Amino acid sequence: MTSTTLVERIERLSNNGTGLLAADESNPTASKRMAEFGVESTTESRRRYRELLISTPGLSQWVSGVILYDETVRQADSDGTPLCRLAVKNGLVPGVKVDRGTRVMGDRPREFLTEGIDALGQRLVEYRDLGAEFTKWRAVFQVDAERPTPEAIKANAHALGKYAAIVQEHEMVPIVEPEVLMEGNHSLAHAEEVTSSVLEAVFQELTDQRVALDGILLKPNMIVPGKQHTPQASISEVAEATVRTLLRTVPAAVPGIGFLSGGQDDQTATAHLNEINRHGPFPWNVTFSFARALTGAALKAWSGKDANRASGQAALAHRARLNAIASQGRYSPKLEKEDLS
Repeated sequence: MTSTTLVERIERLSNNGTGLLAADESNPTASKRMAEFGVESTTESRRRYRELLISTPGLSQWVSGVILYDETVRQADSDGTPLCRLAVKNGLVPGVKVDRGTRVMGDRPREFLTEGIDALGQRLVEYRDLGAEFTKWRAVFQVDAERPTPEAIKANAHALGKYAAIVQEHEMVPIVEPEVLMEGNHSLAHAEEVTSSVLEAVFQELTDQRVALDGILLKPNMIVPGKQHTPQASISEVAEATVRTLLRTVPAAVPGIGFLSGGQDDQTATAHLNEINRHGPFPWNVTFSFARALTGAALKAWSGKDANRASGQAALAHRARLNAIASQGRYSPKLEKEDLS
């Protein structure tokens, strides 16, 4: 049984018609994305960028919560308001990415194990005091003819289960993120096979470690072929494979699924989300938990200039609203050019 606190937080995070804003890129990843638009990545520029996102007017109409990075959850806005408190003020539930990145698994090239379990309980107490109400842990799986191995799947699934159990002990909501990466030339069928194996292992570990499934959120990849694979799959093929996989592997007790975008461009990620939801209804709330596919247009419009702040926020609001519409299966590409304000 989940606690009253967990149930209440889950309900706020999995509102129908809203999704999650993933603003938890690591500093190296944030630096790469900012560099694309000529923005130097510094502690201050990252703070200004995250403040722009969190304070976007009306964002809570389409976004229920925001995932922050360790650096960001400790920062304050230009007026001195802690960014977690700013999120709450703007109607968003603040959360934080709690894993500490990946390391190579021994002598296994291109196989990684996510770290951060050590002292996780102590860090959760600190994050909770800073205002975070939920957490995220990401495991990554590279796909080729030999990977991921059963050992890599098992090790990462075990870590995800242990993480979720510890987080629930602290009455915070764990987002469980097993990501099968898009990099490579694997087929749609191979992506479906690997993702199914990963999700089966993850839910076995969650069950074995007595994690309350109605007190978690799942953040999986959509089933897409590798970026280098020819041909690429159609929107409908991706949706069918994704729905088939979820129905086969995700227990109905899970309240919500928020997809990662995984390197898809904005419009493709939105179109995939929409087509997936057209196959509903589902036993879970199915929505978005995008990073780049939600914030890329905002970062481009802002480009590090204070004079462009309103333009950046308008771009984020537009993208968020389109994805909220897609989470209800009502998106059309025609909406991309319409003023939805």
